Amino acid sequence: MDYLGHLHQNDPFYGYLRSHILPQIGVNEFCPKFRVYRFRASNHVYMYEDQRSQGRLIGKYFGGVPGRSPQAAFRSMEREFNNLDYVRGIGFTGYPHYFPRPIGRNASLNFVLVEEFCYGAPLNDFIFKAIRGGDREILFQKLTALAYFLATLHNKTATGDRVDFNRDCSYFDRIMDQLKNWGHMGWDEAQEFYRLKDRWRERGFMWEDCQVVVHGDVTPTNILFGDGLWVIPIDLERMKRADRVFDVGRVAGEIKHFFMQYTGNSWLAEPFIGHFLWEYSCHFPDRESAFASITRRVPFYLGLTLLRIARNSWISNKYRRELLDEAKRTLR
Repeated sequence: MDYLGHLHQNDPFYGYLRSHILPQIGVNEFCPKFRVYRFRASNHVYMYEDQRSQGRLIGKYFGGVPGRSPQAAFRSMEREFNNLDYVRGIGFTGYPHYFPRPIGRNASLNFVLVEEFCYGAPLNDFIFKAIRGGDREILFQKLTALAYFLATLHNKTATGDRVDFNRDCSYFDRIMDQLKNWGHMGWDEAQEFYRLKDRWRERGFMWEDCQVVVHGDVTPTNILFGDGLWVIPIDLERMKRADRVFDVGRVAGEIKHFFMQYTGNSWLAEPFIGHFLWEYSCHFPDRESAFASITRRVPFYLGLTLLRIARNSWISNKYRRELLDEAKRTLR
């Protein structure tokens, strides 16, 4: 995090924190002093630390994002607040799975959501330890914890409604449109990807499972870990009902991406992906049957994740080409 200074007492957000937020966390101060830190991964997420009580809060701003209307900002703010409230309401409030407490939201202050600050190390820290420091065991341990969390979330929220795979195909199409419109892919290559998607649509097992609540954005920065099996997921703006493998395949794709980017060898990710899928499957009555069902569907969502990453402006054209080629091989 980058230290930005102190929150000025004339700032409307100062008054909101003092009068409406601090009392909810048991802090009653007439003149608190807030240090302000910005998370490097985002220009819209800040930490506010009261110097006297040492209380820490997260402020996530949904306004001011290029291309996002005030109406969309309001919906996103409300969605994340309600999603946090929902998952905490079904029991995710203690060891080993904990979602941050949403404390307030205010549309008049740039559509800000305020939630409690949670300590933890993100998944990418452990991936780097495995890649750069050779500490493979710690990554295996954290993937076991993550598999346990995701299986618990998915199994606890399963419904009798079948997966509608058309929704994921529509999401695939939106990503393809972005890749084409931004000049990252030509027409002929796009048509091949569309054909591959249609083959997956025709496979009955893509429709066989029941809908569950998925996190929706299980990237390595959105999953924090404490000691043991502690898992603290953050950023629930994209939570929805979908196929459980939407989350599982996203994790697998992110692991593959990190090893591709930092080692140049995607196969080095395979032991960790296999471990994660096997550990996830152990939370079902028939582990081997669950593993077979999940691994049949994972390639689509893994390939989709690589395409999603390939949209980013911060990656080089050379690496983007590697991602597109790997996505194509995976989807085939």
